[in-house]
Amino acid sequence: MNKRNTQQRRHSIIAVLNETGEVSVDELANRFETSEVTIRKDLAVLEKTGLLLRRYGGAVAIPDEVTQQFSAKIAPNKLSIAEAAARLIKDHNRIIIDSGSTTSGLVQQLNTKRGLVVMTNSLQLANAIHELENEPTLLMTGGTWDPHSESFQGQVAEQVLRSYNFDQLFIGADGIDLARGTTTFNELTGLSKVMAEVSREVIVMVDSDKIGRRIPNLELPWQQISVLVTDDRVDEQTVEQIIEQGVEVILAPYSK
Repeated sequence: MNKRNTQQRRHSIIAVLNETGEVSVDELANRFETSEVTIRKDLAVLEKTGLLLRRYGGAVAIPDEVTQQFSAKIAPNKLSIAEAAARLIKDHNRIIIDSGSTTSGLVQQLNTKRGLVVMTNSLQLANAIHELENEPTLLMTGGTWDPHSESFQGQVAEQVLRSYNFDQLFIGADGIDLARGTTTFNELTGLSKVMAEVSREVIVMVDSDKIGRRIPNLELPWQQISVLVTDDRVDEQTVEQIIEQGVEVILAPYSK
């Protein structure tokens, strides 16, 4: 079998598991004409996302209901938005990915990019980025752990960020106030503001049902936002209002 890209190969590994119930590393390496190191990395990623269980020398399948539970972590619509946002990333870009359920969909889109430098404040995202085959340079903010956002926040994280310059920030939001910008339930907005300050371009990624939600805590004003990536359920009038704020709007196909 000819070499496939990473996602195709990992989907194929699951397909083989569904048929056989068990696979070995050397069998998969021969099947996909790749190294055992690469296969072990594939199995580690698939286990982390709950799609298989590793065993000595290979892996075994897990029950379908468990697979569905883990694969549902990132909703299809968030993945669609992430795919659209990832098209803005060029080889060798220096990017920040903020913690969040929508931004987490970006990670699996990074394997086709070369020479990336990626900063994040999320342990979950850092672990996923570490597993990528193209091995981007990974940076962590450090700081104080915030259980609400499941991310590092605080002055230490802000100081680390100010030591760098980035091409792009990818960040989510709890709500979009059409008059003001992004809003959040989290009162810790300092790190988000610093992320935007040190980035040449700020890309906000949100589901369309969050547009129009007015939450008290303003996170980023429209003046700091370059692009809004959402799904195509948003109405034309709302899109025009956002464009009038000087923000480019990218609509991803809605996916259930």
